[in-house]
Amino acid sequence: MNINFEKCGGLVPAIIQDSVTGKVLMLGYMNEESFAKTQESGRVCFYSRTRQCLWTKGETSGNYLNVVSIKADCDQDTLLIQVKPCGPVCHTGTDTCWGEENQPNVLHFLTELQDFINKRHEEMPEGSYTTSLFKDGVNRMAQKVGEEALEACIEACNGTNERLVYEASDMLYHLIVLLTSKGLRIEQVIEELASRHNPGWKKH
Repeated sequence: MNINFEKCGGLVPAIIQDSVTGKVLMLGYMNEESFAKTQESGRVCFYSRTRQCLWTKGETSGNYLNVVSIKADCDQDTLLIQVKPCGPVCHTGTDTCWGEENQPNVLHFLTELQDFINKRHEEMPEGSYTTSLFKDGVNRMAQKVGEEALEACIEACNGTNERLVYEASDMLYHLIVLLTSKGLRIEQVIEELASRHNPGWKKH
């Protein structure tokens, strides 16, 4: 990675982003030495323009920024560093330097689950329930989606909210398995729902 430190007088901006949530946490600056130390240590090290010295984020508070990945932009003069933060990032005690909360979006788990089911489909490990569904074929998978949907409806009408969530989870899992067997992903269903939110959408 060839960073152009000379373009901006020896420093480049480093955008710090949470690798899980995608939230931008802060902006700092790096020189060649702090960049090298970041790569060596696996923890973000900045160059403090105020103190004129290297500064590893968290060295006082313990709220380190553990590096997941480092990317340079197209001009090689700005860094995007994805991290796993150890606690609040801002010196004021907030999660980000803009006072925002940095909480994961649980909907991202759908992609994780989809990737996991894809892996099951590729590897077909013995003893896996998901593997057994794939082996049973499309008709059985479709039947399971119908069964779980019916159970969710029953809980909605005569059960508890807790059981409704439980059965709806079963239904969604089996739907993702069915989609995977057809070479599809749950994101395609979400894209379809998003398109329906467009004022110009027309029913097929």
